[in-house]
Amino acid sequence: MTAQTQAHPEEDKAVLPGYSSLLLAVDSSDHANRGTLEAIGLATHFHARLTAAHVYAAKLHDARFRQMEGGLPEQFREEQELERQRDVHDDLITRGLSIITDSYLDQVETVAADRLPVERCSLEGKNYRELVNEANSGRYDLLVMGALGLGAVKGSRLGTVCQRVSRRSSIDTLIIKDPNCSLSDSPIVVGVDGSAKSYGGLLTALSLAKAWGSDVKVVSAFDPYYHYVAFNRIAGVLSEEAGKVFRFQEQEKLHEEIIDSGLAKIYQGHLSVAQSIAADHGMEVETVLLDGKPHEVINRYLNEFKPGLLVLGTTGIHADPELDIGGNTEYLLNDAPCAVLLSQREYQPQLR
Repeated sequence: MTAQTQAHPEEDKAVLPGYSSLLLAVDSSDHANRGTLEAIGLATHFHARLTAAHVYAAKLHDARFRQMEGGLPEQFREEQELERQRDVHDDLITRGLSIITDSYLDQVETVAADRLPVERCSLEGKNYRELVNEANSGRYDLLVMGALGLGAVKGSRLGTVCQRVSRRSSIDTLIIKDPNCSLSDSPIVVGVDGSAKSYGGLLTALSLAKAWGSDVKVVSAFDPYYHYVAFNRIAGVLSEEAGKVFRFQEQEKLHEEIIDSGLAKIYQGHLSVAQSIAADHGMEVETVLLDGKPHEVINRYLNEFKPGLLVLGTTGIHADPELDIGGNTEYLLNDAPCAVLLSQREYQPQLR
């Protein structure tokens, strides 16, 4: 193993992480119900606190009622009668939505039964905003939610609430995409690109694999074809004089012989580091090097291999500090056929 691919020394070995407090978003949809089972299983294994949350929008209904007041029959449009109708509507809507929320939370408690206590959290307001505020409150380290809710549109793979929450959540976020897949019965795939968040995600995947007895596949993808496309496009616009200055043919050969092959070595090195990290914990992982657009080739691999869970760093090696989610991660969150764990945990192995 070369100096560039050796992992940290024994004294710097990272402890496999767990979770101490889970937030579960519920709405009695198929995806949320699978999330309930997964969250209960994770909380039980890690002896973690589990909070079930549902967001309802009573104030939204109040605003809608006021917008429709102009269409009421004349006898209901007198100010005194309008105030009475508003009070009745507010009371019915607030009580009705509260009852529905309680029913959703009751369902989680029933499923959890004697396995663990469930804390209840009723939130009022805009669904994604309230869920994000609760997740980022500092009381949780994992959010579990379904990719689709009760309002899912046929053919959709990711609902708008899930999209908005996943971009704004500052904690690990597990998104359930297949209501029929039990994560503990399926292999895990982890994407690594040399970033601290990808290695942090690897540690989480190893921890989950130990808990579930699952196989772990580690994939790394690089794109050797971009340079060919770029150089061909450049060749079409350079003047003869500019081409001589740029020394186009020499540059193209440099990329083909050095840079592209060098990229393969770099990403193979990431996989070797991943194997070393796993070996530190007495575990073996299978590694796969893929070439092509990372999100395309990883998604193709997922569809062929059919894992239950894909673990990705929320941002990757080229992220700037203000980026909320990486491009490849965002594509895979939408396209992956399996559950996706967006990892915020960071770990940078010490190379020697």
